[in-house]
Amino acid sequence: MGKDVIVALDFANADQVFGFLDKFTGRKPFVKIGMELFYAEGPAIVREIKRRGHKIFLDLKLHDIPNTVKKAMSVLSNLDVDITNLHAAGTVRMMEAAIEGLTRPDGTRPLLIAVTQLTSTDQEAMENDLLIKEPIDQVVMHYAANAKKAGLDGVVCSPLEAGKVHATCGADFLTITPGVRFADGDIGDQKRVMTPAAAKEIGSDYIVVGRPITAAVDPVAAYERCVADFCD
Repeated sequence: MGKDVIVALDFANADQVFGFLDKFTGRKPFVKIGMELFYAEGPAIVREIKRRGHKIFLDLKLHDIPNTVKKAMSVLSNLDVDITNLHAAGTVRMMEAAIEGLTRPDGTRPLLIAVTQLTSTDQEAMENDLLIKEPIDQVVMHYAANAKKAGLDGVVCSPLEAGKVHATCGADFLTITPGVRFADGDIGDQKRVMTPAAAKEIGSDYIVVGRPITAAVDPVAAYERCVADFCD
């Protein structure tokens, strides 16, 4: 499977999204639709972006009782997205229920990945806020192993953890890594970050990049730079 750059469409409404996407007259980027945009515009924005030829990662991070997640995933399976996700903290049973709901009658489904620990979470926050005392990399690997056990396709993790996830769960177990910034850029509110070239070296399969592309003076040039650093 080839590596790819996923652009986070962290915009407030459809006008901003299409104003951004209209700049891309050549290569159509793989995009991520998160909570803000989905809650603002609903399923219609997913369908329209898909109609325009973009691959889509629908990033809603489901986390609820197994039956609720199963029913929600059965709805999302009809949107024809390429990747969707949930929180691994929801337990193996919840993840198994999610796969059941996401799988269509013909046996096909989007890729399903689990969030291990958010890239805004560091060891101090994990211990003080979540009362998890184990080292953060140990927690991430445990959650990743649970995701694999449940039948998921991969995890969202820090690029700092991608190589170890592959070592723990296998080369085919996907790593989708936010927290990627250019070396000359602002890291924003991310705690665990890496450049696109370094993420490539460490084994990330997909990187998710937001503001370094969406807030750039020339977003297309920033995207192409990121693709060159990570994919080529």
